[in-house]
Amino acid sequence: MNIPKHIAIIMDGNSRWAKKHRLPRIAGHKKGVSVVRDIVKHCGIIGVEVLTLFAFSSENKDRCEEEVALLFKLFLGVLKQEVKKLKKYNVQLKIIGDMSLFPDDVQKTAVEAQAILSSNSGLTLVIAANYGGRWDIVSACRQVITDGIDAHALNEQNFAQYLSLKNNDLDLLIRSGGEQRISNFLLWNIAYSELYFTDTLWPDFGTDELNMAIKNFNHRDRRYGTRHE
Repeated sequence: MNIPKHIAIIMDGNSRWAKKHRLPRIAGHKKGVSVVRDIVKHCGIIGVEVLTLFAFSSENKDRCEEEVALLFKLFLGVLKQEVKKLKKYNVQLKIIGDMSLFPDDVQKTAVEAQAILSSNSGLTLVIAANYGGRWDIVSACRQVITDGIDAHALNEQNFAQYLSLKNNDLDLLIRSGGEQRISNFLLWNIAYSELYFTDTLWPDFGTDELNMAIKNFNHRDRRYGTRHE
């Protein structure tokens, strides 16, 4: 089976899962974290090179203050708890997005976790936190202007170097939870990625579901804008 080099997942459905089970929203997010552990481990085993997870979009900050505060606290706790496990499994960590929204202790822990795991050579785990695709492109444009890049010298290749994931395009984008939209995620990098949508809520998503998505990916005819004769 052809394993996608770069898989990204929009982890949707935590709140609906909690509501379905008559639990507080944070319970859905915590259950979602346990799924992340399984998926990261499985991706490392099967040979995925990069796994990008949409943890917290730039639009999530508009949720109620209490929920956002709980998400920050959960994010901080997960970073602290998982570093040793990620180190053990040779996982690199990269966090993308506008971290300025997060409390100082979260920002500090994020920097430290990335530094601790920087020498690992296995799966690269990318966490998109307070991330938006439009924000990413606008930020890149600002840096291009700041660096004084001549407009006539600008092309797709050198512009991509200013993006959060640079020119690391996706092979497969998965969205759980039943919605069939991109939600402002990695707008540049998904240009030729294959899309897979599932009704499964993220806390119920598992390795079998991931394998099903990869199997589906193997049946796609990837043309990258060209035509096979």
